[in-house]
Amino acid sequence: MSDALHGPVILIVRDGWGRNPNPDHHEFNAIELAATPRCDALLRSYPWTLIRTSGEDVGLPDRTMGNSEVGHQNLGAGRIVDQESVRITRALREGRFEENAALVDAMKHGRRIHLMGLASDAGVHGLLTHLYGCLDVCRRHERPALVHLFTDGRDTGPFTGVKYVREVVERCRENGGAQVASLCGRYYAMDRDYRWERVAQGYDLLTGRRDDLPAFDDAVAAMQDYYDAPRSESQRGDEFVTPRYVGDWRESRIRDGDAVIFYNFRGDRPREITRAFVLPEFLGHVPPSPDTGTPGFDRGPKLDVRFVTMTAYERELDRYVQVAFPKPPKMQDITGAFLADRGLCQFRAAESEKFPHVTFFFNDYRDEPFEGETQAKAPSPQVQTYDLKPEMSAEAVTELVLGRMAADDCEPFILVNYANGDMVGHTGDLDAAIRAIQTVDECVGRVVDAALERGGASIVTADHGNAEQMFDPDSEAPHTAHTTYDVECIIVDPRSVGMASGDADRPSKQLRHGRLADVMPTVLQMMGLEAPGAMTGRSLIRSGA
Repeated sequence: MSDALHGPVILIVRDGWGRNPNPDHHEFNAIELAATPRCDALLRSYPWTLIRTSGEDVGLPDRTMGNSEVGHQNLGAGRIVDQESVRITRALREGRFEENAALVDAMKHGRRIHLMGLASDAGVHGLLTHLYGCLDVCRRHERPALVHLFTDGRDTGPFTGVKYVREVVERCRENGGAQVASLCGRYYAMDRDYRWERVAQGYDLLTGRRDDLPAFDDAVAAMQDYYDAPRSESQRGDEFVTPRYVGDWRESRIRDGDAVIFYNFRGDRPREITRAFVLPEFLGHVPPSPDTGTPGFDRGPKLDVRFVTMTAYERELDRYVQVAFPKPPKMQDITGAFLADRGLCQFRAAESEKFPHVTFFFNDYRDEPFEGETQAKAPSPQVQTYDLKPEMSAEAVTELVLGRMAADDCEPFILVNYANGDMVGHTGDLDAAIRAIQTVDECVGRVVDAALERGGASIVTADHGNAEQMFDPDSEAPHTAHTTYDVECIIVDPRSVGMASGDADRPSKQLRHGRLADVMPTVLQMMGLEAPGAMTGRSLIRSGA
């Protein structure tokens, strides 16, 4: 690739588009079942390889599925980034967790201790081992603990929640001074799209502001009750469990003088309900709901609680909470900074659901754009679940990118994310996922064509898999979680046509089998730039190719 490009390099992230090698999964593999003529042609005409997006290859525990936040951080960093879950687990293993200053302070100053977070072993937002570490700290300090669980069903099977709840109940029993106090699906307590009408229901549950919610003596019975009588046919699983008390809610609710420990480690979904607890002014001081236009909800007087977050969820919140595991120092020479330091402009585009990923996470948790970085967001559709509109806002995102490529001052690097494969994949609806993939295929084709016409090139890849497995034959239930399968990485460069294998099922010998950290060093090579030493990922293009 000695000749220089005359146009931009586009990094296209087909979110949730993995490559499932199991032929027995064909009948529920939305990628294979969809008509994808544009991407199929790219696989035949250009060199491609497979890259790893999970486990230790992205800084997660072994065999842990990747996710969009981790994926985009690894992409932007050009190196494997040890994730917060690994740092916390290491502290547990080395005996440092129980000495954590923020956790110990909560034990000393909280009248009662509340532990809240996701009931899941998926490792995407939180881990039950971290909850159990908190329970051990409570026991060591002889403090009873009240546990408030948010059921998953999105990164786990849709009906596996009762298993995790049962496990937590047993652990509380062994602890001797702990009990499950409430349950609700993550749909309510872990929203990230400012749908405050949902968050309000989670907040009211945790604080006992409603006396008309169902109450159960047993947490497992509370789960089974929802399975037997779900809110609607499309909201049957764990994600949508409606708020419900366990035990005497008047005694177990969060009140003035208590301490709260939010044990989720990923920051995007705990922010909203944390804001409701800790911001001095809430209603009217947060972004409006896309559905109702209301900026927050009436939470009543702010509760006087000591609030501990497992990690730093958001800079705005840091002054109001104690952070158990602050973020490590910022990485040097990540993509955004590297390009800005060389006076090169860049453009980032996505719809609302994935906009933080192409900006905040790709930039290593940086809120502000770099010098010369332009960001554009297409609003995601206002629907309860994306199987109702599997096209999402892919067309609008495509128009944003095509508009920049048509401009005289088009940026030399463009990052675009298509959310459909992931967000529709999470619904478990196979037909909708097929439509989602077909939408992305058409949009990717248009962007790739425009880049070539402009004298540029593209890399077409993904941050993790999802839509390639829409059913779990073991549980005989829809598969709504991410996968650990590899994803394709296609080098659509006019200089690389001769490197193609000509076979959509056979990777090119001129490309290495790599990982997400290798993508940006490859992009920089295509741009004629040498990757900085801090980017320890390696170009996927073999030497001499």
